[in-house]
Amino acid sequence: MRFENSVAVITGAGSGIGREIARALWREGATVCLVGRDLTRLKTAIPSTGGGQERVRCYPMDITRDEEVIRFGRSLQDDYGRVDALIHSAGLFAYGAWESIAMDELDLLYKTNLRAPVLLTQVLLPALKKSRGQIIFINSSAVRSARAKDGAYTATKHGLNAFANSLREEVNSAGIRVISVYPGRTATPMQNMVCKLEGRNYIPEWFLKAEEVADTAVYTMGMPRSAEVTELHIRPMSKSI
Repeated sequence: MRFENSVAVITGAGSGIGREIARALWREGATVCLVGRDLTRLKTAIPSTGGGQERVRCYPMDITRDEEVIRFGRSLQDDYGRVDALIHSAGLFAYGAWESIAMDELDLLYKTNLRAPVLLTQVLLPALKKSRGQIIFINSSAVRSARAKDGAYTATKHGLNAFANSLREEVNSAGIRVISVYPGRTATPMQNMVCKLEGRNYIPEWFLKAEEVADTAVYTMGMPRSAEVTELHIRPMSKSI
């Protein structure tokens, strides 16, 4: 129970990597605050059998709306009075050539993948400083090579990478660890959508499992405080994808 008596906030907790990180932390004793748009998904993210439900709280919200993020920060302070870990796992993908991508779509990518993590971090940073906590960014292996028609998505992930790196330089002195995780293609609902957009078959066995990414991230979070792993690059063993 490495995370007993700690409070973790996970965005995108209704599915995919975010859900698996929430489950892993919960199994290790953490109180998990699940953030996402779909309340039904949030309610089913953590197994309802075996006890421990008192350590689960769902916060349905749209992280692109400033007022909802600020209100969430106040609610969290009232509910728990502390935050030990913030995991940014919510994300949005778009596929299309630069010559045709709509500005509304680009704006939504920016708001979801970069602006929202910045604001949520700002709101929770005072609590994280008090606990000498951790901030984890679930980024993407796309930052290593921008491919055709993935450019808008990749640009926002590059921005998230820059945010994480500069943030680390600012908050390390306060005892806060900042970890960026760069998964390769992972078997998630988003990956299913990506394959359809690319005109490819979605075969989950070819991809990383979301729980593999989650377990690696949570293991790193549990390392002694004398060490900080700044980046985790994980990719599928199958090189056919």
